Amino acid sequence: MADTKDKNTKAQDTAQQTAGQSAKSAGRGRPRRRPAAGAAENKKAEGAKAPKETEGRQKSQPAKEAKPAGAARTPRKPAKTGAQKPAAKAGAGKNQGRPARSQAAAQTAEKTSALQNKAGAARKRGRRPSKSAAPLRIIPLGGLEEIGKNVTLYEYGDDMMLVDCGMTFPDEDMPGVDIVIPDFSYILKNKDKIKGLVVTHGHEDHIGGIPYLLKEFNVPIYGTRLTIGLISGKLKEHRLLNSAKLHVIEPGDTIQLGAFSVEAIHVNHSIPDAVAFAIRCPAGLVIQTGDFKIDTTPIDSQVIDLGRFAELGKEGVLALLADSTNAERPGFTASERVVGASFSNFFKRADDNHQRIIVATFSSNIHRVQQIVDEAVRHGRKVAVSGRSMINVVTIASELGYLKVPDGVLIDIDMIRRYKPEHLVIITTGSQGEPMSALHRMAFGDHRQVAIVPGDMIIISATPIPGNEKTVGKVVNELLKLGADVIYERMYDVHVSGHACQEEMKLMLSIVKPRYFIPVHGERKMLVKHAGLARAVGIPEENILITGNGRVVELTEDHMKEVDTVPAGQVLVDGYGVGDVGSVVLRDRKHLAEDGLFVVVITMDSATGEVVAGPDLISRGFVYVKESEQLLEDAREVACQALSNCYVTGVRDWSAIKIRVRDAVSKFLYDKTKRSPMILPIIMEV
Repeated sequence: MADTKDKNTKAQDTAQQTAGQSAKSAGRGRPRRRPAAGAAENKKAEGAKAPKETEGRQKSQPAKEAKPAGAARTPRKPAKTGAQKPAAKAGAGKNQGRPARSQAAAQTAEKTSALQNKAGAARKRGRRPSKSAAPLRIIPLGGLEEIGKNVTLYEYGDDMMLVDCGMTFPDEDMPGVDIVIPDFSYILKNKDKIKGLVVTHGHEDHIGGIPYLLKEFNVPIYGTRLTIGLISGKLKEHRLLNSAKLHVIEPGDTIQLGAFSVEAIHVNHSIPDAVAFAIRCPAGLVIQTGDFKIDTTPIDSQVIDLGRFAELGKEGVLALLADSTNAERPGFTASERVVGASFSNFFKRADDNHQRIIVATFSSNIHRVQQIVDEAVRHGRKVAVSGRSMINVVTIASELGYLKVPDGVLIDIDMIRRYKPEHLVIITTGSQGEPMSALHRMAFGDHRQVAIVPGDMIIISATPIPGNEKTVGKVVNELLKLGADVIYERMYDVHVSGHACQEEMKLMLSIVKPRYFIPVHGERKMLVKHAGLARAVGIPEENILITGNGRVVELTEDHMKEVDTVPAGQVLVDGYGVGDVGSVVLRDRKHLAEDGLFVVVITMDSATGEVVAGPDLISRGFVYVKESEQLLEDAREVACQALSNCYVTGVRDWSAIKIRVRDAVSKFLYDKTKRSPMILPIIMEV
């Protein structure tokens, strides 16, 4: 009797183990459930370890940066699923020696098992085997087939949310334009549905458009501490900070925006506090990486959370939207510490030659600035900062604890004359050769505080953005003319990218295992190359979509397709004017820039239509008047002849007279010079 009891007990134990394994298999790939509020509090009470603050960060938060009430720490331990209990019963029953099943029951069990296997496979591909949900719509409004002004709209049912809101710089054919922002018309049309804006990181191409959006629509904004700090600085300049709804989140936090549950995941980039977002809704799970790279030795020791991406891949990812910037570059992106080693060598060389050091880099590259400061401290040099954006970012990053500068190291740019050149480091903007940047003004002798002298070591710690090569080269040439020792990325390792290269992209695709893939953040050639990498890791061609701005992409468990288009152009910002510079204004500006202006001033009698004075001619940007007197005299005769013809034919309408004079003078000037200046007839009545 005792032997029989022991056997039964052992059989029950075996059944429970088998059931547990079955439940674990059945539950694999399901979305993790957020614990109830009480459970979360109990977990904290039991001593759950909170995420560490970055070393040296201050605990004070910027104004308006209260953490959202809806944010909750996503648990790492998977929640139990409903599949566990039935599996346990089935396993136990089988091992307790119950009567054999009938043939019909066996067939039913086989069908059930097949359906479970099919459901599990569907989950692994990002599909949900439950009842069909409404489609998810993803609408890129900027950032595709271009570099910059990134903004993506997610729509599920009556709920919408935004990811990023950036800007870009104008092209060469946009004279006088300061920046370019996305067209917000579709956002404003649906502002009652939009629950919030989540921001991946603090670069201008992801936050630069926020002040212009908030002037029209005060949307709640969520971002990490540094990101919110940088946004706050921009909003303060635009006098929008007091009314803005800013919320600080941390990697691992989850916020609820209507139908969307959004989890922040830490990634590496060229700016601290960058995150990706895992966006859940009833249609499925979508991951948008933002800008990322895989740096195993980052400056702040905060490595990208590949483990979390892998967990989500097991859970089942419907779609992945990933950074394509470096899709044309093979291999891996080098660590930021490579630049630090190069800086160390150059600082030693500058010490030996008693040189002043000037380093130009992106103002937002705080890790780069930190390494420059660290080298300056080691070599006993003071640090001065030049350039408005550099000063702003250094100030904000220092206040929040992301940039650590020992007391007495940082000095005002106006104080550099008090120190010997070999005791100074100047960190400046202008790594892209921007005409109004600090380095550009130094190169052309227009900087008030800094004059380049022979022997200055100038390190340009950046790679020219495509299209900026000529402007950067021009600055380098001018610096060399002044006798400076110029060091740039083509010569030495003084810059590494903040974006993933091909092998990192393939690694991300492999661990996330998305059912659908949409390459984003890049020009067309970059998107195409990234799509090829996705095919290389096994994603089917039909599950990859290269889309464009304004195209509505519909996603369900069964399909991904473009179903509509929405307005998604660009808005030009010129000074305080937003959107008042259109294609006609740009055309006129280009016309003036190419051929100049030719003004014909005529005074006429309003009663008789006779010419009282003129025509007087004014040339601006067309010909030098003193050297073209005969040309101007002949043009005056042509204008007089056109006026005479109007008088003879009885033309008295001022608009018609202007057109005839303009056409006659334009034809004459083109015949004589093969140039077409803008002709501006002005008629004054007396």
